[in-house]
Amino acid sequence: MSKFNNAEKVGLRDKETKKIVAVYPHKAEGSDSEIEEKVKFWFYQQSCSAEDQLRDLFVDVVNNEENNNVGL
Repeated sequence: MSKFNNAEKVGLRDKETKKIVAVYPHKAEGSDSEIEEKVKFWFYQQSCSAEDQLRDLFVDVVNNEENNNVGL
């Protein structure tokens, strides 16, 4: 079964703190690897420092509570 199957939201989670850093603003469609590639590419386009940050992040499902608390 797909990790992102039926996920309403996906985003990038910090590997160490497990906190959500960014929420992908589009619908997650495709295979898991395609979704991971799209989310990372989207984040990379947001800023020059994103490339360095991506080393410490992974794509994961975001629940509603986390979505409301991003950036707090």
